[in-house]
Amino acid sequence: MLYILQNLLSSSFIPACIEIQPENLLQLAMAVLLIEIMQTDAKSIAEHATILGILKERFSLSTTEVMQLTERGREIAKHTNDVHQFTTVINRELELPEKVHLIEYMWRVAYVDGQVSEHEDRLMHKIVDLLHIPPADNIAARTRARFPDLR
Repeated sequence: MLYILQNLLSSSFIPACIEIQPENLLQLAMAVLLIEIMQTDAKSIAEHATILGILKERFSLSTTEVMQLTERGREIAKHTNDVHQFTTVINRELELPEKVHLIEYMWRVAYVDGQVSEHEDRLMHKIVDLLHIPPADNIAARTRARFPDLR
């Protein structure tokens, strides 16, 4: 974990002004991935609100904490073009069922505007591959995100 943190901090993708605490690394990695999905197409208030809700619920954060987390995530996402460093953190920290939940959260963000753009779809498949999510689990997560009333 410390090795990944050092890599992230020494990476040219993350500005030196952003402080990352080891206990917040998983939160930050998840926030960046959710933000990356949001930024693949025209950003909407609904997508941003969905991300805030997901992070608040998942990590039991206050409104202030989730706003700070998303702001740090946005700053990092602005300076990176590679999701691999974030999926590496998630692979080390989460078991498969938790990673599938993350993928469902990401699909939820992608479907907020009613459709998944080609760029969102490509990025999602890349992240699914990097997280080693079996195709059946990805399809199930995508279906749950697209049709939440069918749960």
